[in-house]
Amino acid sequence: MDLEYRISIFLLLSTALTTTNASIHIYKTQLFNEVGNAYLLPGGSEGLAASLSSEKSISDGRSFIRFENITFLRTQAAADGHSDEEHSTGLIQAVIFEAADRNNIGGSAYGGQRSICCTPDLAKLEGCKQGEVIRIPSATDSNWPIVLNIHFGGNYLSTSMDKTEVPITNTGMYNLFFIACDPKLKGTTMSGKTVWKNPDGYLPGRMAPLLKFYVYMTIAYLLLSAIWFSQYVRFWKDILLLQHCITAVIGLGLFEMILWYLDYSNFNSSGMRPVVLTSWVVTVGAIRKTLARLLILSVSMGYGVVRPTLGGLTSKVLLLGATYFLASELLDITEYVGTINDVSGRARLFLVLPDAFLDAFLILWIFTSLSKTLEQLQVKRTSAKLDLYRKFSNALAVAVIASVGWITFEVYFKATDPFNERWQSAWIITAFWDILSFALLCVICYLWAPSQSSQRYAYSGDVAEEFDDEEAQSLTKGQSNGDVSLVKQERNNGNVDVSDHEDGGEEDKRE
Repeated sequence: MDLEYRISIFLLLSTALTTTNASIHIYKTQLFNEVGNAYLLPGGSEGLAASLSSEKSISDGRSFIRFENITFLRTQAAADGHSDEEHSTGLIQAVIFEAADRNNIGGSAYGGQRSICCTPDLAKLEGCKQGEVIRIPSATDSNWPIVLNIHFGGNYLSTSMDKTEVPITNTGMYNLFFIACDPKLKGTTMSGKTVWKNPDGYLPGRMAPLLKFYVYMTIAYLLLSAIWFSQYVRFWKDILLLQHCITAVIGLGLFEMILWYLDYSNFNSSGMRPVVLTSWVVTVGAIRKTLARLLILSVSMGYGVVRPTLGGLTSKVLLLGATYFLASELLDITEYVGTINDVSGRARLFLVLPDAFLDAFLILWIFTSLSKTLEQLQVKRTSAKLDLYRKFSNALAVAVIASVGWITFEVYFKATDPFNERWQSAWIITAFWDILSFALLCVICYLWAPSQSSQRYAYSGDVAEEFDDEEAQSLTKGQSNGDVSLVKQERNNGNVDVSDHEDGGEEDKRE
């Protein structure tokens, strides 16, 4: 494998090898990895904005990378090869560079393989110093890339790096690597931490805009909640069980947005991202997404409108919901819990496959069920319910088209930006799905808004018919025994039947 290709792959996967706890990157006895003619240890990768101020204060508007308590430990064999009187007996270099300047680290002699460390041939051709990292000054700033030297002394096993702060004067995606060119330093480990700060706080650049975004989303959910609950309380006696489910989804959505804001706010102010808080946010989000999808599926099947229960499909719907929850929970935990670096890139595409497959399966089942429900309503000539479901199907179609288009864009965005140089706009990828979910929820709330005529959309015996499991068999290739209902629709002393008979008569007359 070509060395240049191996170096690029190592840059892409480097953050997976780094233990991070937040924007404060923690290193616990981490081993240097051999790459070409060097030993590398990735220190992190984040989008950082240029400093707004040079003065030091709590909220000073400065942007920097700070090294704290960095200690290197080499092997006993490497230390025994030197005497205690020698001054410099091993060199490790900390290299900071922008993603745009990644080719300014390393070089090649006579068009051969690319080397990170200077070789005798490269020393003659490019004037680099043998045994050190090859550094080519940036075209925009000759002081970059930054290279900091840390020396071992005598035959000591360890050495420490002075507390150093590197100011960030230009906005960019910054990468940090610790590099050893001396073959004798094989097996060296490192401990300590680095602190990465943006002008507004410790949130990585890719995540920073999401702090304000979740404020706006919280306000949007509060407005929706206020409107919905005012109607919900006003027409309490006419509420359908389906509307209770919608209320639960709204509540979970509001709770999730508040938790996301608290998570990002704490992260931004402290530089730490507690695993417990982030895990709670992820779990609430997974529950909300699962219930929202099951709600749409149940509505599409005509639950509570043309059928009182889901019958034999209940177990299959619950199984699908449990599977989706697990897939969503695992994906979000992998992506958010304990993750800080601004590198998601192509690796994330493989993590979303199970989640994407289940979403595709759900969409297929939803539209298949919706088509059958529309057919049943047309046969029964219940115009009010038919009009409602046509609007619902149109909204779903728009949402699916938007989702497919956005997924295509997301794949293109990530595939064409392997080094995350467009990190400043990457937050939109995450934000879009929250916006789309909220928009679809608003449509559902509008269509099924609580009112004094809510019961006209409820299930009644005159439109009931025997439902077989043909759609479930075609989708799931299996049958379930018994008639297990997801939820039982309650009716008050037959009032629903009478109401629906009256509505049906009026509708037939109009047609």
